[in-house]
Amino acid sequence: MSVVTRFAPSPTGYLHIGGARTALYSWLYARRHGGRFVLRIEDTDRERSTPQAVQAIVDGMAWLGLDADAPPEYQTQRFDRYQAVIDTLLTAGEAYRCYCTKQELEAMREAQRARGEKPRYDGRCRERSQPREGVPPVIRFKNPTEGDTLIPDAVKGDIRISNGELDDLIIARSDGTPTYNFCVVVDDLDMGITHVIRGDDHVNNTPRQINIFRTLVALGVGAAEAAPIYAHVPMILGADGKRLSKRHGAVGVMAYREAGYLPDALLNYLVRLGWSHGDQEIFTREQMIELFDLEHVHGGAATFDPDKLDWVNAEHIKAADADYLGEQLTWQLEHRGLDPAAGPAPAAVADILRERCKTLSEMADKAAFFYREVEAYDAKAVKKHWKEQSPALLGDVRNRLAALEAWQAESLHEVVQAVAAQNDVGMGKVAQPIRIALTGSAVSPPIDQTLAVMGREATLARIDAALAHFSATAG
Repeated sequence: MSVVTRFAPSPTGYLHIGGARTALYSWLYARRHGGRFVLRIEDTDRERSTPQAVQAIVDGMAWLGLDADAPPEYQTQRFDRYQAVIDTLLTAGEAYRCYCTKQELEAMREAQRARGEKPRYDGRCRERSQPREGVPPVIRFKNPTEGDTLIPDAVKGDIRISNGELDDLIIARSDGTPTYNFCVVVDDLDMGITHVIRGDDHVNNTPRQINIFRTLVALGVGAAEAAPIYAHVPMILGADGKRLSKRHGAVGVMAYREAGYLPDALLNYLVRLGWSHGDQEIFTREQMIELFDLEHVHGGAATFDPDKLDWVNAEHIKAADADYLGEQLTWQLEHRGLDPAAGPAPAAVADILRERCKTLSEMADKAAFFYREVEAYDAKAVKKHWKEQSPALLGDVRNRLAALEAWQAESLHEVVQAVAAQNDVGMGKVAQPIRIALTGSAVSPPIDQTLAVMGREATLARIDAALAHFSATAG
């Protein structure tokens, strides 16, 4: 059997962490088994679905690199197909028109509650053959009234639901628009979906969908012989044990880009929120594809831990290719209004900062001095590190640097060391004034690396500017 999975979000908001994990699991399963991955936009809720939300989903999937094997499918473009299937069900007597009003349905439910029963539609229109004037009907699916529906869940194990617990589901509203549970089944049938991997908040929908699926297969609708294999993955909770929300960091995945997370690091963190492979914590994308399975998806809820995400991201930053890291840093710099062309190659900057940063946002903040002139010198740094002998030491450094043939970290280190030794002072007495001159502060990567990446021209210009500034202020 060729594996086909799908990610089917409703475009009523951004692509959030839970949705991204579902998409990831579905994508990984398809990729591991050499199958197909479908992106389906379930946009039948016309009041809540927006073009902006659709774009947010598409952008989020693209940034994460969860590529589908065809352009996105949109449910709103399939209404003719849904109507044709509904007509087939009506003709076969597997669906019927229900003329109950809202008031009648509420009275029915109140009576059931009063008797201590579970509120549910009682099927009173099942055998009705005559229309009711002035009442536009809904269409209901004739759910089996006897026996059980078995969900052979690949994560939770077998789940058995009594059909007597399920009422006759509305599959088309009174205005003719089809409903979620019906559209999903027709789509999965038509698109050949073999495995449905989704959040366990959908478990209650599954027996209804299986029953519709079986009926359609029996009627010869589509080429499938059986319902898909279902795998309901656990919810993601905040540290307080409650469902993940905005206060826990449940923002759109593109916000994680802005915050400086690498897409592969976010995917690495998400794959471990409910799945494990021994004690391994860090995975490349290739390793995730090779190793992911449904057998090791946990049944219990997972807890979102921002500190753990930071650690995973830091590990990916350390291991990333320098050129790729430079591309990511470039985006961060431009996002801050800085011109990457105004300073050294971002790949070189990222390479000397990678061990010091948990996020690319932090890296961009630390790298900013490379791409803008020093506008002010930090008063605390100056008070602590700019001493009476600093101008002379910095001037000596400047002259030696100007005469240096090889602008390399090793030779630059030797210059700083030589000036310190000649003046019988510690390296810090020389290095810190250089940092103040180059960055405006007393913080930078190792001074030899900073000088090497800054380059000869920019280094000399900034030292000259600092000497002129402190000479003027001293005078």
